[in-house]
Amino acid sequence: MHELSITQSMLDLVLEEANKTGTGKVRKINLVFGDMAGVVGDCVQFYFEFLSRGTIAEGASVSFRKVPTQARCRECGQEFTPEEFDWSCPKCHKVSVEITAGKELFVESIEVE
Repeated sequence: MHELSITQSMLDLVLEEANKTGTGKVRKINLVFGDMAGVVGDCVQFYFEFLSRGTIAEGASVSFRKVPTQARCRECGQEFTPEEFDWSCPKCHKVSVEITAGKELFVESIEVE
């Protein structure tokens, strides 16, 4: 259900930026979210269609770019894509990792008239 608040925040940001530039209509919103952000794109789309009614973003399309999870071993520096249930380093097999990608959640760009 957190997609509702995420979508509301995204829409607020888009409308604020569009109003700053005095644009007439928002045509497309490009979102980036990581695998670990826990965002379901279909839910965001559903809530966006509902929340944007009557705004300059009504009817805009929303595109999603998903960022895969990436990690770096704190012991040996190896960068890797963790497996679903195995977060150990494939090089040294330690489990001391730092997440370097996959937690993103932001509006990348807005396309307007």
